[in-house]
Amino acid sequence: MGNKNMKKNIYQKLHSACIEAGSVKKAEKVKGMHFNPLLHDQVNETATQALLNNGLYATCNYLHEVIPAVNQVMAVCTMRVYDIDDPTQHILVDGCSAFGNLDKFGTGQAMSYSRKYAFLNLLNLKTGIKDEDGYAAKPFKKNSPEKSVEANPQYEDDNVDVEEIKDHIKDCKTIEQFNLVRDKYKDQIQYLIKNNLRAYRQVSDIAGTHKIKLDNNNAQQ
Repeated sequence: MGNKNMKKNIYQKLHSACIEAGSVKKAEKVKGMHFNPLLHDQVNETATQALLNNGLYATCNYLHEVIPAVNQVMAVCTMRVYDIDDPTQHILVDGCSAFGNLDKFGTGQAMSYSRKYAFLNLLNLKTGIKDEDGYAAKPFKKNSPEKSVEANPQYEDDNVDVEEIKDHIKDCKTIEQFNLVRDKYKDQIQYLIKNNLRAYRQVSDIAGTHKIKLDNNNAQQ
């Protein structure tokens, strides 16, 4: 009887929301597409309803960065999921990024995609459809020539020390230090934008996430 009256903590609520949300079915293929699209509205509806049903509420903040070299805008989503019964408790999902075109729809598109990826990460949503989800795929045969892909691949560059830039960003303790590092590597960053977008995106993701952390620290002081 006592267990029924016990309040769930935020992680127990999230666990229940994950179970309730389950999966999101992909939409039908559109002419010209070689894959089934995963619609933002479907993910948002499934995730939001599961969270609300379990006493959780999600908010998002975004960082935007225009990348002229590829005519795109990048949005980085930081999602906070609050316990409605105890708003002092929250779960942070950060570093989810997406790109959009440099037009009147691009920023909104990038924000929607980055929010979608945050929800997918938060609830571990399955996104497959029958015969295409990959969950029933057979493992690689022993001695298979196929190689596994790193969950978080490290993108290197012959002319720029990407790891050094990332390490210096992470070592910043203040916004002032962050700005100095950004200015120090300005030319290298511009080079990556033009010549190695994957490496640039990795640096940009880390920079965006770390800046949010520093901004939050300043706000709490």
